[in-house]
Amino acid sequence: MTKTLQLNFSTAGGKNVMLTVDEPRTDLTEEEVSAVMEDIIDSGTFEVDDYPLEKAVSARIVERTVTDLLKA
Repeated sequence: MTKTLQLNFSTAGGKNVMLTVDEPRTDLTEEEVSAVMEDIIDSGTFEVDDYPLEKAVSARIVERTVTDLLKA
């Protein structure tokens, strides 16, 4: 089973952006994730169509199970 942390933001231009982190720690708290998302926004590192990230919208951990039926 694989896990992915999805961080969802909106930009100053009104677009939605998702950043993903593979295999996040299992003991993450809401406070830690919120603080990191604010740090990402404050850094100004990410832009979409020249608009910076403006707001942390949501975060979630997605678990996925893959079952191989045929392997080469």
